[in-house]
Amino acid sequence: MDIENLLVIGSGAMGSQIGLVGALAGYDTTIQDVSGTALDKVRAGLRDRMERNVEKNRTPREEADAAWQRIRFSTDLSAVAPRADLVIEAATENLDTKRMIFADLGRLTRSEAILATNSSSIGSSQVAAATGRPDKVCNMHFFNPALVMKCVEVVRHAATSQDTIDTVLEVARAMGKSPVLINREIPGFVANRLMGAIRDEALRLRADGIASFEDIDTAARSALGHPMGPFELMDLVGLDVSYQIRQSTFDETGDPADLPHPDLAAMYERGDFGRKTGKGWYDYSGKA
Repeated sequence: MDIENLLVIGSGAMGSQIGLVGALAGYDTTIQDVSGTALDKVRAGLRDRMERNVEKNRTPREEADAAWQRIRFSTDLSAVAPRADLVIEAATENLDTKRMIFADLGRLTRSEAILATNSSSIGSSQVAAATGRPDKVCNMHFFNPALVMKCVEVVRHAATSQDTIDTVLEVARAMGKSPVLINREIPGFVANRLMGAIRDEALRLRADGIASFEDIDTAARSALGHPMGPFELMDLVGLDVSYQIRQSTFDETGDPADLPHPDLAAMYERGDFGRKTGKGWYDYSGKA
């Protein structure tokens, strides 16, 4: 199907950037959130970001102005959902919350609309039944920061139709992304499982006193050519996300080896999630 109108649910770091990516790609885009205060903050933040990109010659003025004209903001899901061709849910990583959102979307959107979740830890099969049309549901997982990262994991579940997959892949390419098709659900999908193997070894090396987390990061950057080390990456992505992926894997396998590392679990329980909270492995307090 032809996609013209994009609806993004959630105005956090991921949702707001996905919305801007969509607008820059030529889609009429609405960012919806239950909080008007959050939307006001996001509106100002996105505008500032686009102005900086223009000043730094990353985005032509004409493209930035045209994209801004395509973006809308709303707290009223019932008002904006009926016109959506593709919905990308980027709300909190809570299954009950997502099921409620997808039940609402199944009721409010047109029957042909595609409903995708950006979740990196919850497979779309867990929310598909709530929509009443599981063939139109999949994961469309962007990476943080969505404006920069090229990879988008498109994950089908058993009932996802080929038309749905083909359309979502086409949209990802139109956004300038490099989509990766994942043919069945697996905890962490592909990229996070690859990153997870490095992360878990890094956590073991630190816990065993082999090296500090700062030096492990230095080794990853200077020896392996990684743009950032595993501890820096955990802070960027969010330690809560890393924890939830490991917990989801354990919930599926029941293997104690798949439990989150104790140090990661301790930081999750303290609420030290990385950049988003101002403290993770590194301290970001006082930094703009």
